[in-house]
Amino acid sequence: MQGSSFITLKREALQNNIRFLKKKLGKHVRISSVVKANAYGHGIEQIVPMFEEEGINHFSVFDFGEAVRVQNSLKNSRDIMIMGWIADENIAETIKRGIEFYIFNMNRLNVVLEVASEIEIKAKIHLEVETGMNRSGLTIIELEEAISIIKNNPQFFEIKGLCTHLAGAESISNHVRIQKQLKTYHKIHSILIKGGITPEYRHVANSAAAFVYPKSRLDMVRIGIMQYGFWSSTETFLRYTHRDKDPLQRILGWRSQIMSIKEVKKGEFVGYGISFLAQSDMKTALIPVGYSGGYSRSLSNRGRVLINGHRCGVIGMVNMNMIIANVTELQDVKVDDDVVIIGMQGNKEIKVSAFSDISDSLNYEILTHLPNNVERVVI
Repeated sequence: MQGSSFITLKREALQNNIRFLKKKLGKHVRISSVVKANAYGHGIEQIVPMFEEEGINHFSVFDFGEAVRVQNSLKNSRDIMIMGWIADENIAETIKRGIEFYIFNMNRLNVVLEVASEIEIKAKIHLEVETGMNRSGLTIIELEEAISIIKNNPQFFEIKGLCTHLAGAESISNHVRIQKQLKTYHKIHSILIKGGITPEYRHVANSAAAFVYPKSRLDMVRIGIMQYGFWSSTETFLRYTHRDKDPLQRILGWRSQIMSIKEVKKGEFVGYGISFLAQSDMKTALIPVGYSGGYSRSLSNRGRVLINGHRCGVIGMVNMNMIIANVTELQDVKVDDDVVIIGMQGNKEIKVSAFSDISDSLNYEILTHLPNNVERVVI
């Protein structure tokens, strides 16, 4: 361990998840593996080769930098799709690398046309359309203008897809809104077809939509959180499975070790300020992980870690680089003992959802806040 903590990635768990997804989604639906935000904190360079080994051949990212990282991590040429940001100065390189990307407004389409005509290479584009989320996407009027531009310049565009994003498929409260979006999407698809343009892929579904709304699977689904072993929400899990056993397995674990042990007398404060007062003589363990390393300050006096198979409370304020755990009840605890921050130790487990429940954060937020410089180890 080079740093003060490290992240483990279970290959068997990843294999289980991908095989489950392929079985349930069917062989006629292509899976685009969403690996934005450093593969949801798991690490692009570590995760992408494993997904590739499991037969994933399409990857979705948010920006150009992530796309390059994915491309550099692959053994073979695979399809990569940028769903968000590309600076104008990176458009040419994006096209040259054969990377697919969204067109979500007329400004980007015009810039792409100019660049593609200069370098004389077709841009592989997905037309993102507005269907009711009101975040990004071409309106019907803009789409009609885009159709005209594309038809007048067919040598510069390859239409890889027509897409949109559904607004909250993980919650039944959004059901009516989702249905309206799907209806709007199919209407827009008809407009595109009548305009003489047939996209290679129709895609609207993320993890939640792919399971809650099977008709939204179309030609391709963009699977993010589920491939890492998490459901988009408890509601999504219950609506799909109707059973206690979870078919998905968590890939990620997070571990550190004890750097120091201290005896604290009754009536003494622990750590910064006066947030924790020892009610009796105590024994504490110092662990070299803090909020700069992804352990939220909101877990002060609330978090838990596993040491020697026991749950130990985090006491005092979470520091920039350290936390303090109460190990009073542990008889043989010592410096360098293993500390599990996320994952299993013996028959006990600290789940990412435990962090979410304590800090009011989403699983997504906890995972993506794990720093890129923490070592990732495939096990």
